[in-house]
Amino acid sequence: MTLQLTKKYSFDTVYDSQRMFRLILKAMSNPTRVVNIKEYAIKLFGDYQDLPGRNPSAVFTTRRITFLAVAMTLLDNEVSFNAFKNQSLTDEIVSLTLAKRENIEAADFIFINELKYVGYAIENAKSGTLADPHKSATIIIQNDDEPSCCLTLSGPGIDGQIEIAATQTVRDAITMRATQNYEYPQGIDLIFVSGNGDLFAIPRLVKVVA
Repeated sequence: MTLQLTKKYSFDTVYDSQRMFRLILKAMSNPTRVVNIKEYAIKLFGDYQDLPGRNPSAVFTTRRITFLAVAMTLLDNEVSFNAFKNQSLTDEIVSLTLAKRENIEAADFIFINELKYVGYAIENAKSGTLADPHKSATIIIQNDDEPSCCLTLSGPGIDGQIEIAATQTVRDAITMRATQNYEYPQGIDLIFVSGNGDLFAIPRLVKVVA
């Protein structure tokens, strides 16, 4: 008897991960620039609904595949993460990346898909040190609301100032971060991702212009 193995996804863990990493890096290097990771998220989890016990509509309505695709790209067994109180998301990230779960205060990456936890995450995430500001947390936040306000931003990667149409989620997160009064160049990076794959970043040194 010959055992037939079926590949459940078409995501190339080397080349597609590199392409998606470059997209995220582009977003980090160009604050507010929107990139779209849907192509790679679908390749990674296109057959996710075929796995035993999975309900395809439930998987996609939770918009979890974009979080998992970002996690697959950014995490490995040398970094830590926290998905707050979402145990199923935590288990899936561990299974896919082998990254270590850590508490909020020590995690390298924090995944938040329930907006009520954003404030707590920002207040407690590590912000690096003066000697090593890069040893700070990156918070990945679900962002599916419609834009409802405008923000003017300035900082590294922005030529002068830029005005963006922002959701209340984005506005609240940036405002909460600003209240932490980090000592320069400390801070935390914010990445916002939607269920349709749109992703953009507000790095730690980008500020709202009053």
